Amino acid sequence: MQTEKVIIIGSGPAGLTAAIYTARAQLNPLVITGMQVGGQIAITHEVENYPGFFSAEQTPTGPELVEIMQKQAEHFGARFEYDEVVAVDFSQGSPFTVKTYGKEYTAEAVIVTVGASPRRLDVPGETEYVGRGVSYCGTCDGFFFRGKDVVVVGGGDSALEEGIFLTRFANKVELIHRRDALRGGPSLQQRAFTNEKMSFVWDTVVEEIVANGVVTGVKVKNVKTGAASFMKTDGVFIFVGHYPNSKFLEGQVELDEHGYVITDELMRTSAPGVFAAGEIQDPVYRQIATSVGQGTAAAMQCQRWLSDRE
Repeated sequence: MQTEKVIIIGSGPAGLTAAIYTARAQLNPLVITGMQVGGQIAITHEVENYPGFFSAEQTPTGPELVEIMQKQAEHFGARFEYDEVVAVDFSQGSPFTVKTYGKEYTAEAVIVTVGASPRRLDVPGETEYVGRGVSYCGTCDGFFFRGKDVVVVGGGDSALEEGIFLTRFANKVELIHRRDALRGGPSLQQRAFTNEKMSFVWDTVVEEIVANGVVTGVKVKNVKTGAASFMKTDGVFIFVGHYPNSKFLEGQVELDEHGYVITDELMRTSAPGVFAAGEIQDPVYRQIATSVGQGTAAAMQCQRWLSDRE
């Protein structure tokens, strides 16, 4: 069993920031990355709202920002393990047990930054045709829809950002939203409304994804009139929210009714010595900048908790 001072579970903005701060405090942190270094920003095409980048020439892609943050953490001594945590035991107090697919660790302190995952529509055809016309990442799959027509499902920031990005490749992007107004930020809305490739289908939900080997269309229903119709499309991009990646934390720390980790203002969980930051405990803001701040706070409190024990 490998023994560590600090283990950071997750490698999104909160985890990478926590790695920078704990490494600079000479705590030699181990970051267990999860399925993808960087979390959701690793599949974000442009990062326009992170402080310090204000022009088109300076705006980094999500992967570029992740690479910079990881290199900074490694420069100060953070180590990265490309594995996924499957179980933890916080019940006996520090040292804690952390199990991955490949190893088992003990850690004096743990910072949980595992974030959230895209929510599904749970309609017929969705699961069956992932990778054959159904996607949750425009940045990843937009290239495959060059010259084709696609629909985007959702009305928040992610739906607008990815829809705008998809116009680089697709002939037409139709955004389907269950309400009659978007929830995304004003700047994104303006860009979407003025994009000649984008159109909007209001008060409508997708009831089925239709395919013949690959996606050919969607069956939709107007929630106000009840009218059903068929929309022909080559691809369906789904952005209808997220759920916390907290299954392995059940019974180990206190969670709210939606599965998000409950923390106090010092990023402390219900288990002393275990801290949480980023979207795993923040269903409200879900921004790179807030996750960075939360990762900073969690790392500083982790350092103080360890110092007090000594």
